[in-house]
Amino acid sequence: MAKINVKDTDVTIIQQGGMDYVSITDIARFRTNEPNVVIGNWMRNRNTIEYLGMWEYLYNPDFKPLEFEGFKREAGLHAFTLSPQKWIEKTNAIGIFSKSGRNGGTFAHKDIAFKFASWISVEFELYIVKEFQRLKEEEQKSLGWSVKRELAKINYRIHTDAIKQNLIPVELTPQQTSIIYASEADVLNVALFGITAQEWRETNPGLKGNIRDYATINELICLSNMENLNAVFINEGLLQRERLIKLNQIAIQQMKVLQEVEGRKMLK
Repeated sequence: MAKINVKDTDVTIIQQGGMDYVSITDIARFRTNEPNVVIGNWMRNRNTIEYLGMWEYLYNPDFKPLEFEGFKREAGLHAFTLSPQKWIEKTNAIGIFSKSGRNGGTFAHKDIAFKFASWISVEFELYIVKEFQRLKEEEQKSLGWSVKRELAKINYRIHTDAIKQNLIPVELTPQQTSIIYASEADVLNVALFGITAQEWRETNPGLKGNIRDYATINELICLSNMENLNAVFINEGLLQRERLIKLNQIAIQQMKVLQEVEGRKMLK
């Protein structure tokens, strides 16, 4: 629930089914102390009924069109009356609903509520749309802050959870650097992850894909840099063992830098 103040009138906004609903009872209080009377007069109007019906056609698959057509035929007659409760009950409408208790009243989807506001006062409509947009912008800012905060928590967990994964590559042993690997892809895998693609598959038989599919974004950044550097080293004529040692050292250094960058971001 949220409230906005429009022309010294507090207007309540709530969410239902992922949609914003605005209190047209509050909007009506801009003009009168008898909001139900104003809402009833608005709903007697043929243009109002047509608008409500078209909205339900667009957004409500359970809308009852026959009942709607009946109301439309009667609209304009002196004896015709229509309350929100009667409209909801007869047509199975979702664009309007009534809420009892504190902060209760008649609520309408924002499209309908703004239409009602324009019927009350064009000036009021312009102000309520402006305040509603301001509220949505503030909600987006708040959501962005919450998401950033949660991501920071996740990043911190990843950085500190040694059980799950060592983010900094381990320095290779002399035995590892003496092995000749079948492909240059495995040279990079060993330099960064410490194992070959085949060794990873044998260790993780239940996982689909390959070792790089489960890499972190930092590892992928480092891997891309290493691919370019490996090509340079090959052109320089370095032996595979020499390239493996250099790439492993580079991987350790770059992952440390990337981890420090993430740590600084987390503190902001």
